[in-house]
Amino acid sequence: MAIKKKEEMQPRIMVPAIGKQMATIHIVGDSSLIVHAWSEKAKRMMLEKQLKKAKAGREVRVPWQEYCDSLYWLTEKPEKPTPEDFEGARFGFPATAFKACAIDAAYQLGAIDKKTTARGAFHIPDDLVEIKGTPTMREDMVRLGGITSPADLRYRGEFLEWEADIMVEFAPMSISLEQIANMFNLGGFAVGVGEWRPSKDGGHGRFHVA
Repeated sequence: MAIKKKEEMQPRIMVPAIGKQMATIHIVGDSSLIVHAWSEKAKRMMLEKQLKKAKAGREVRVPWQEYCDSLYWLTEKPEKPTPEDFEGARFGFPATAFKACAIDAAYQLGAIDKKTTARGAFHIPDDLVEIKGTPTMREDMVRLGGITSPADLRYRGEFLEWEADIMVEFAPMSISLEQIANMFNLGGFAVGVGEWRPSKDGGHGRFHVA
């Protein structure tokens, strides 16, 4: 019996092109953006706790260093930043936060039926979205364990005036650019990004699509 060649046994199929497109959505902050990146010190302390290592003595706090560590540096971050290092430095914010903001607001306000569908309808290629603005150091008194817990001070970066260009990749067969822009606009109003945003009972991190 003759054996068919492998090419003859495998049916050929045609895969239609998705027709992906790229677009830039420009947003402008309506309230200050408070950022709080995980510092290397905080990551180390978390790992040591999980490994059940003995606690070291409490280190002397340096507010300036805590402020510098709270920022998402796009340019190389010096080990011990100085005010001069901020000249020409660029900073960002996690792209996942902007995407979650848009999807959560669209779902809450009835613009979409399922979050899972929207998550696959568009993507933000970059890990960090550049924040155009000048950061300043912010001091806040916080209670991590509730109103009865001891108060502590936190030093974080804050952009009083800011804007950003968010690059999105989408398939027009699944969602339109107008729908995506509307989702971000809703997100900037109802959810926000960063610390003390509307979804966390605050008023910071609000924005609109310009």
